[in-house]
Amino acid sequence: MKDSLDNRHFDAIVIGSGISGGWAAKELCEHGLKTLMLERGKDVKHIKDYPTAHHDIWQFQHHNRVPLSISKDNPIVSKCYAYGEDTMHFFTKDSEQPYIQEQPFDWIRSYQVGGKSLTWARQVQRWSDFDFEGPARDGFAVDWPIRYKDIAPWYSHVERFIGVSGKKEGNISMPDGEFLPPFELNSVEKMIQRSINTSYTDRQVISGRCAHVTKPQPVHIAQGRTQCMARSLCNRGCPFGGYFSSNASTIPWATKTGNLTLRPDAVVESILYDDIQGKAIGVQIVDRITKEVHQYYARVIFLNASALASNQILLNSKSQRFPSGLGNDNGLLGRYVAFHNYMGHISAEVDGFEDKYYYGRRPTQPLIPNFRNVHQQDTDFLRGYASFFSAYRNAADHSAEGVGADYKDALLMPGKWRVFMMMQGETIPHAKNHVRLSDTAVDGYGIPQLITSVGYQDNDYKSLEDFLTQGAEMLDVAGAKNIQQNRIAKNPGLDIHEMGGARMGHDPKTSILNKWNQVHSCPNVFVTDGACMTSTGTQNPSLTFMALTARAVDHAVSEMKKNNI
Repeated sequence: MKDSLDNRHFDAIVIGSGISGGWAAKELCEHGLKTLMLERGKDVKHIKDYPTAHHDIWQFQHHNRVPLSISKDNPIVSKCYAYGEDTMHFFTKDSEQPYIQEQPFDWIRSYQVGGKSLTWARQVQRWSDFDFEGPARDGFAVDWPIRYKDIAPWYSHVERFIGVSGKKEGNISMPDGEFLPPFELNSVEKMIQRSINTSYTDRQVISGRCAHVTKPQPVHIAQGRTQCMARSLCNRGCPFGGYFSSNASTIPWATKTGNLTLRPDAVVESILYDDIQGKAIGVQIVDRITKEVHQYYARVIFLNASALASNQILLNSKSQRFPSGLGNDNGLLGRYVAFHNYMGHISAEVDGFEDKYYYGRRPTQPLIPNFRNVHQQDTDFLRGYASFFSAYRNAADHSAEGVGADYKDALLMPGKWRVFMMMQGETIPHAKNHVRLSDTAVDGYGIPQLITSVGYQDNDYKSLEDFLTQGAEMLDVAGAKNIQQNRIAKNPGLDIHEMGGARMGHDPKTSILNKWNQVHSCPNVFVTDGACMTSTGTQNPSLTFMALTARAVDHAVSEMKKNNI
């Protein structure tokens, strides 16, 4: 690696090693391009650097609970669902990378090789044309420059490689894909599924779609991955490669080509633009350990640092041509940031089924694709939400005192069936929801800190109330009891699905990127992570990031062969 880095000249540079960055490197290397991957965090090797993967709970000093002192020192990241004593080494401490919250925003970061692909929730659903056409139809943001037919082949390309557990269901809001066998619903979930599917004509319960290998295919075996063991310890890193991560899949695959150079501990300060040549020529980094400044050069650059970090890099990439940030001719860079609305939860109980139970664990849950405002506007809010739910049995309540064998046996008996349901709502991008650079505050690398100014809108609260009403109704129809509707005080950002700021579009006057994810005014720079998103949809976004990335690399290679970039 040292010889490659001493050379400092490559065909391509990829900034970031997470879900989309890994895909950029894989595709570029497979096309024969000598590729440098820059990662600001430490190196993490598959299997070798998963220190808690096989630990039992009693092997943790605090039984896998985060000590109060650590929570106090990390009030933001400690809110994350995946943050525990077993995983905290995969998360960035609050103090390590400060930012300024103009409005409350919980920015969850995992600066390491693999990024959040090690700790993500692994849910992958396709968008439909209803999602790509939504902004133009409903008059918000700008029109997406692509439609489902443009990305569908790339969804398939990605799904076959990563392995997706699911089932062909024929739902118009969530198109079917290339599936491995699904995880089974339990008895109560099947009952709820039958009830909703027969009681409603506009909604459907489908099996969860997750990036887990349930039946390894030759391409997964070639990656060194094997079947998911359904341990539900995924956030620790999977030694089996049962779920998709950059570390288990795309980075080793790119490495095998002999075309990848990985450079961890490289904090990207800016993309270098040459005013004379009229194009980007490379990247300037600050070494995380030594604080030394280095430059690397390439014909094409893929920016995949994560949505807000990519915005930060673009805003800080200033030149005579771009005094306000690379590609920011229209002043919209950093604006129209959006996210997913998770403010609604519903809990309930289900009588009966005492003779039914389930064994093992499952890394996904059934869901109800969006059914609101699909064909036309039919509510007082824009767009809609997906609904995820699961049924489970905890141990019976034996809080009373007791002694003897009968009491101990009773502790092992399961209690009532319960149901938990949550929303994943689309939020509408607004210009005032934005990020920008501070004029005065810098981080430990001398880089201007990012200011987040992102908040909920009235539309989000209307969507929340509709979910609570409809979700409760669906559970009531299914026979659930003691239905509790819960409004969750959750800051934007904690959904970890932030998107936008460098959105795609047709017109350089109203967007930053074109239909191929190229910066309109600097076409040898591609942005294919969450920053590129024009709107959010109701689906988990990572599959779309990966598909857009593979599609963009294909276009970049074609344009390079034509000497257009």
